[in-house]
Amino acid sequence: MNGDYDVVVVGFGPSGAVAAALLGQAGVRTLVVDRTHEVYPKPRAIALDHEIMRVFQNLGLADAVSPHCEPFTPSEYYGADGRLIKRLATVEPPYPLGHTPSMVFTQPPVEAALRRHVQGLPAVDVVLGRRFTGVEQDADGATVHFDEGSVRARYVIGCDGASSAVRDAVGITLEDLEFDEPWLVVDVQVNEKGLAKLPATSVQYCEPRRPCTYVIGPGNHRRWEISLLPGEDPAYMATEEGAWSVLQRWIGPEDATLWRQASYRFHALVAREWRVGRVFIAGDAAHQQPPFLGQGMCQGVRDVVNLTWKLRAVLGGEAPDSLLDTYTAERREHVRRLTTRIKEIGAVICERDPARAQARDAALIDAAGGTIRTVPRQDIIPPLMEGLLASGGRAGTGTLFPQPRVNGPAGAALLDELAGTGWRIVTDLRTAQLPPGLLVLAERLGMLISIPSDAAGFSSGPHRMQADELDGVLASWFTRHGCHAAIVRPDHYVYGVADSGPALYDLVAGLANTLH
Repeated sequence: MNGDYDVVVVGFGPSGAVAAALLGQAGVRTLVVDRTHEVYPKPRAIALDHEIMRVFQNLGLADAVSPHCEPFTPSEYYGADGRLIKRLATVEPPYPLGHTPSMVFTQPPVEAALRRHVQGLPAVDVVLGRRFTGVEQDADGATVHFDEGSVRARYVIGCDGASSAVRDAVGITLEDLEFDEPWLVVDVQVNEKGLAKLPATSVQYCEPRRPCTYVIGPGNHRRWEISLLPGEDPAYMATEEGAWSVLQRWIGPEDATLWRQASYRFHALVAREWRVGRVFIAGDAAHQQPPFLGQGMCQGVRDVVNLTWKLRAVLGGEAPDSLLDTYTAERREHVRRLTTRIKEIGAVICERDPARAQARDAALIDAAGGTIRTVPRQDIIPPLMEGLLASGGRAGTGTLFPQPRVNGPAGAALLDELAGTGWRIVTDLRTAQLPPGLLVLAERLGMLISIPSDAAGFSSGPHRMQADELDGVLASWFTRHGCHAAIVRPDHYVYGVADSGPALYDLVAGLANTLH
């Protein structure tokens, strides 16, 4: 193994595969290396959301992934005495990002589809069965060492999991956010007899004697996450006998086949640094969180989407190297905030003291006015709060921009299918309300500007698009955030918003100064 690359990705799990796919799609010369030859054949991640499906769509993989996904059922939380105390579900259509907001999926075939896609990209080399052993950096790049051979690269991304060798090689340490619980995770394929015995929704059993989670996966796949009690041997509980000993509350061996059972300690850890020189970490190498919202894989994909568009800009000479420092600023704090929210949910689930559990239940029911309201799962995901964002903190800045259905040339289409994934200005202002210099400036920056199809004489071109949305998603977004235009980054997060043509021009000019 030898040669020179723009980027070396260590690890070919979901995060590494998405990183390589995004880089390869942009023609960035990339090497991805993994010590294993095959996709792990059993499920680990089980949930993904519309942000991640939008990434798959942008990669041209939505049709390959969708058959292995199903909508996430509502999650109902039951307290110490069996009363409903909390309920999470998805928002009603029209969906803000064009896809079902929360999904369950079967990981092995999805991961296999990702790998096949990456292996077909001309700009990407894939080497399997090689172990990372170290990295050295200098002014011009990095030398990446493996158990057989070395390569040169301008940048390195460590997507090599919770026990990351890349993280260790550059001396990055993890901050403990103080969550440490022993749990048993059991995946089961249930027959018709067993399915008839099981709840019709996913359930959080917030019971002091043994908190546990029941998740309805695709088809006949069901998952239990079951807390282990003091004195229980994690190794024994991960045997078939141990797993059935706790599953018997719901089903027995005559109802299902065990697919996977494993004991874990659920942690809340975040890397203190995400970049050391030319080396970055992402995915489980950079963070671990309890699974109560199914955000583990989603977080890793968000990491590499955030990082890869910045790497493309720097490698292409469109932005200074300092842009890469915003990766740590944005992703570390986003992960910390979401992990804190997951911990709060975990605290609801994991209360072991009966009296405190009863008080928790009463407080949640009282706060709901006696009737539990359904909370959209996606309301729990925070926006970006710092990094490459317009100053001023206006509502909408740092949030994910919606992907409405629009009237494309061939009929209804999702916005990204027409607008792509570069920098975009999306506005409901009419052409006459836009300063003439705005269009020139946007084109100089390579931005696409999308406006309503209102004006003869304003023709669509390489940097201009006219389209009307079909379901009111975008109109609602502008109304909710009190604006008429948004500058959208390549990762679909909003750089900033404006309520007039002149304000939009100032926003674009400010961005131009930042990037150049």
